[in-house]
Amino acid sequence: MVAPAPRAEPPPAAPPPEGPPLHPEALARFVDPLPIPRTLASEGARPDPSDASKRIPVYKVAMSEVVAKIHRDVPATRFWGYAGSFPGPTIEARTGQGVLVEWVNQLPARHFLPIDHTLCGAGKDRPDVRAVTHVHGAKASPENDGYPEDWTTPGRSSLFHYPNQQEAAGLWYHDHAMGIERLNQYAGLLGVYLIRDAAEDALDLPRAPYELPLVLCDRLFGQDGQLRYSTSGAPDAPWISEIYCDAHLVNGKLYPYLDVEPRQYRFRVVNASNSRFYDLSLSNGGTFHQIGTDQGLLPAPVALTTLTLAPAERADLLVDFGAARGQKILLKSQSFELMQFRVGTTTGARATKLPTKLRPVRKIPESAAVETRTLTLNEYHDPQAHRMLMLLNARRWHEPVTEKPELDSVEIWKLMNLTEDSHPIHLHLVRFQILDRQLFDADEYNTSGKLELVRAPMPPAPNEAGWKDTVRVDPGTITRIIVKFEGYTGRYVWHCHLLEHAANEMMRPFEVVARPGT
Repeated sequence: MVAPAPRAEPPPAAPPPEGPPLHPEALARFVDPLPIPRTLASEGARPDPSDASKRIPVYKVAMSEVVAKIHRDVPATRFWGYAGSFPGPTIEARTGQGVLVEWVNQLPARHFLPIDHTLCGAGKDRPDVRAVTHVHGAKASPENDGYPEDWTTPGRSSLFHYPNQQEAAGLWYHDHAMGIERLNQYAGLLGVYLIRDAAEDALDLPRAPYELPLVLCDRLFGQDGQLRYSTSGAPDAPWISEIYCDAHLVNGKLYPYLDVEPRQYRFRVVNASNSRFYDLSLSNGGTFHQIGTDQGLLPAPVALTTLTLAPAERADLLVDFGAARGQKILLKSQSFELMQFRVGTTTGARATKLPTKLRPVRKIPESAAVETRTLTLNEYHDPQAHRMLMLLNARRWHEPVTEKPELDSVEIWKLMNLTEDSHPIHLHLVRFQILDRQLFDADEYNTSGKLELVRAPMPPAPNEAGWKDTVRVDPGTITRIIVKFEGYTGRYVWHCHLLEHAANEMMRPFEVVARPGT
């Protein structure tokens, strides 16, 4: 496995004139309990769009302005949230049992974060506030996927159908509106979506209250408690290439604590940051086990002491506090303290055991691939805008679609990173497997177009050897993934999940087409 390249993180931008910034390091730590997002209750049932003889649950989820406290000693913050909270409530579904979700836009008419109208799809001719929800990792038809241009404005809603014809997995939902996704997610439009199935039920895994979501994200705040967002300083072009913040929230709280029993817990972790990579570890150096990736369970638990999560990646983790009775353990990311676990001395329920096997993951043979595509990750200086421009395969969003896989076909995508950043690349609709990563001389390729490979290909680490929908593509590395394009025909997107990059054209459509003669 190629280790992630060190990332140079600029300090937060100078505070805007309305007041001084919040300094999280000066706050008391571990004075607020960890909030647990509620599980959303359905509002009844309606006919299944794919089978009118069946009725399926329907949920009504409003997007609106919400007020929440990030810390005991910080004034309440204005966020945008789903169903009245940030993060939004957890939606639970079961494999093969579809749900309907009405996403209702009740947001204010004006945005409170700095829109860059020079970005693709964010022109001044567009409404200031737009939103469209994407369930990240869902196998849904194009009209229910949350295509970036299918947004609604305040006062309108969209009814989306999620068939859940996929294995148990920890997904998440978030805004995907063209040009302002980075702002809408930063404002708080995100939540967890869990799919469960009989194979998962049969395992001896912790269940509520010993199974909890942990949604991680970083943000900037003023001392008044209000969200800040860094800008370039140019009033007409405020976009910045990445945003790194000094307040690290877990389920919307800064430095929370969680009382745990001396037993095994299951944590469904989501990195919901715009740009931040997290390197998770326990302060006592303890071992934890990863049992699942973006798209479901691994073949067997993988013992870890550190876990790197790129933006949009998820991890299904088991942490056993049985040997830490009476102790306080921190969840950290390098030098950042994220939260505290306070381990009690007694447990109120039968403790679960670490499984030796989880779920078979059938490897897709390379011989099944009918096409191999080499796709570059590019960064340019844009002379017109006087800033960087990020592209996929050197093409802009509105250029003709060049990736048109056939339905039910298998392809290998060779993602060649010509930039100095690590990029988490996400494909909508599908799940895939990582084949390998191989270093190459990016400078030589950028100069002459000659591909010079360095060292032998490295297979994915054991905790990446499952089903994925987001993959880290490191600098100077070719990352190969193998994908079966199954489910639906139609137009979807693939993009970098560093949201500032996606907003500046590092997003492209692909189209799944029917096989000839079908």
